Amino acid sequence: MALLVDVHCHLTAREFEGRVLQVVEEAVEAGVMLIITSGLGYRDALKALEISDGARVHPSIGVAPYDLEGYEDVLGLIERERSRIVAVGEVGLDYWRGGRESRALQQMVFEEFIDLAKALDLPIIVHSRSAGKYALEILSRKRAERVIMHAFDGNASHAARAAHRGYMFSIPPSIARSRQKQKLVEKLPLENILLESDAPVLAPSRDEVNRPKNVRISAEWISRIKGVSLDKVEEKTTQNALELFGLRV
Repeated sequence: MALLVDVHCHLTAREFEGRVLQVVEEAVEAGVMLIITSGLGYRDALKALEISDGARVHPSIGVAPYDLEGYEDVLGLIERERSRIVAVGEVGLDYWRGGRESRALQQMVFEEFIDLAKALDLPIIVHSRSAGKYALEILSRKRAERVIMHAFDGNASHAARAAHRGYMFSIPPSIARSRQKQKLVEKLPLENILLESDAPVLAPSRDEVNRPKNVRISAEWISRIKGVSLDKVEEKTTQNALELFGLRV
């Protein structure tokens, strides 16, 4: 059994309160060797830093595009904790939850986080719900590198063009019930694919709390869709993650 990497989840979520260690141990038993947990906003980011051990669990820090109050404090925290965090994010655009009047602010803040990620030479994990095309346009214009498009819900052809620029796309277990995610995997080279759980959401079925261990389900679906062995998917997605985040086992 190959070892896997969950490049994006939220172990600070209330669903995991008091059970983080158990959730991590379950993931390890399922072959998930590294988990990147994202803190959203200043307080949540502090929690992500607190539960990260620098071995199995690593932190990324960002802000929800639809809740930008105090984002300047998050920028400062990222700079102070540069040695501990492995990525900036998630950050980006949300045109599903964010009102039309907030879009200009979302774009401005997104660009600030892109600039910081570039300055600190960190990968950036991008949230782009109902805004994939626009997020990709901004990333391209800003010449962002080391980009992870998390749970991308946009057009697969847009994703394929972004893959040519070296952008990575992380695939959640909801691929089991999402034709859009399945089309995305059909279009993308394996070299541009990562595994994510986005736990506690985006589970294989709608009525369950998602967990990092379920990235194996993502790998199984990718294997089936791409017509390659599960071992190859596991090995390549892990290699992609380790290289992108500069991590070692």
